[in-house]
Amino acid sequence: MTAPISELSPGPRPGDKPVRPTTVRPTRNFHRLAWLAVLLAVGVIVFGAFVRLSDAGLSCPDWPTCYGRAAWPTTVDQGDGHAAIAIRPVEVHKAWREQFHRMIAGALGVLTLALALLAARRRHYGVAQVIAASLMVAVAIPLYMRGMHVPAAVLALAGEAVLMFAALRWSNLDLARVAVFTLGVIVFQALLGMWTVTWLLKPLVVMGHLLGGLLTFSLLLWMAWRATDLPIRLADALKLRRWILAGLVLLAMQIALGGWTSANYAALACGTDFPTCVGRWWPPTDFREGFVLWRGIGVDYEGGVLDGASRIAIQMAHRLMAVVLFIYLLWLAVRLSRTPGIRGWATALGVAIIAQASLGIANVKLALPLWTAVLHNAGAVLLLFVLVSLLARLRAPDA
Repeated sequence: MTAPISELSPGPRPGDKPVRPTTVRPTRNFHRLAWLAVLLAVGVIVFGAFVRLSDAGLSCPDWPTCYGRAAWPTTVDQGDGHAAIAIRPVEVHKAWREQFHRMIAGALGVLTLALALLAARRRHYGVAQVIAASLMVAVAIPLYMRGMHVPAAVLALAGEAVLMFAALRWSNLDLARVAVFTLGVIVFQALLGMWTVTWLLKPLVVMGHLLGGLLTFSLLLWMAWRATDLPIRLADALKLRRWILAGLVLLAMQIALGGWTSANYAALACGTDFPTCVGRWWPPTDFREGFVLWRGIGVDYEGGVLDGASRIAIQMAHRLMAVVLFIYLLWLAVRLSRTPGIRGWATALGVAIIAQASLGIANVKLALPLWTAVLHNAGAVLLLFVLVSLLARLRAPDA
């Protein structure tokens, strides 16, 4: 019988020094499973960027099937007779990209479910709660496919509520909270993936899907480091963590702006000019129109719907935030390089932010070639890896 949390370690004895609680690994191989999930999350994010940037995001108009198939059509005529053909004709060279992305995202969901089950098994009815929530989401999928959208949404949201309630109630000593919360994020990611297709690449949903993917990666990475238990103990760890957290906030804001730029097809709003934009330092812009988050449902957003001034406003906002992020992370890298024990991480941060800025400039100057655009997304993952790793590992010395 599995021991409860209170019995995972013996209590203090007379004369013992107080010891801060440490992470308790749910199982011996939990950290290996977590690292496998981290690697798969990187693949899902980078391949997802490839799908989006190669204009294959609507190549399977139905969800979760592709023209009614569990895989994808391998010839044009295999889509005949399915309702999705009325939305978009079959493009075999694109359909496999979208459906394969869904498959590896589903595999990541299964891995995250396994992590949640392992972490929750010491909780009272923990496994039962995770299974019940997962079953609700699983039943919601065929309901959605049969056109019963309201019951499907109710079931999916009910499952999400069960997971979030459990995450709020449980502590994180054995990683139960973060594991179940990550599963909840994965469920919401699946909903966003569905809405990305059914709402025809709505920019708010596309941006949210990107942020959700990077949040999933960050949570899995944090969990993997904590389960591995390789702390970096420094006297000024608390101060450094605050600076790193500020860098994460700025990075999240820039990623959101990047997602908004991509979703509104504003990456080349300034042409190939840099640092100027269409030959001017500050061309006409329309920030009000450029940052309208909700424009209703039923509009096909592939290719974008904004005028030039609105797209320029989005591009200029992305550039300005890039300058702020570049200066801050470069300063942070220099500051961290003065601290023994994390100089390697400081070097990695400095190299990553310089490479990311260079790729951003190359995107403009080279007119957004696919390889630089995908690498630019991978650069965001690398920056997250460095900052989240430091946040997870930096701790104050034991009392």
